[in-house]
Amino acid sequence: QVQLVESGGGLVQAGGSLRLSCATSERTFSTSGWFRQAPGKEREFVAAIRWSGGNTYYVDSVKGRFIISRDNAKNTVYLQMNSLKPEDTAVYYCAARSRSGWGPQLVIRDGNWYDYWGQGTQVTVSS
Repeated sequence: QVQLVESGGGLVQAGGSLRLSCATSERTFSTSGWFRQAPGKEREFVAAIRWSGGNTYYVDSVKGRFIISRDNAKNTVYLQMNSLKPEDTAVYYCAARSRSGWGPQLVIRDGNWYDYWGQGTQVTVSS
């Protein structure tokens, strides 16, 4: 039974930074991703990273501001969020895929491609 637990969310002012963590119950030799969902909005892909750390992919709106990384020894995936904007306000979810490890961008940005999800952590950015 794979469990993902997000932490690190909170309230920050625009321009500030937060680092989200996703602790997993086991080592997964696949892809991990971050998604977010604002109230009344559809779930949106944010970033993904291959198990090896050699491949990453970001949605255009966070490129240059967010950095996804992982520490396989700790079974943990991180999302460093810098230069936060009010538009970044959302519940952030960690996701993991236990099958193939990577794929085309069209595939890895699709939430249905992932097998496991965390409970989410709230990120609120004030103006």
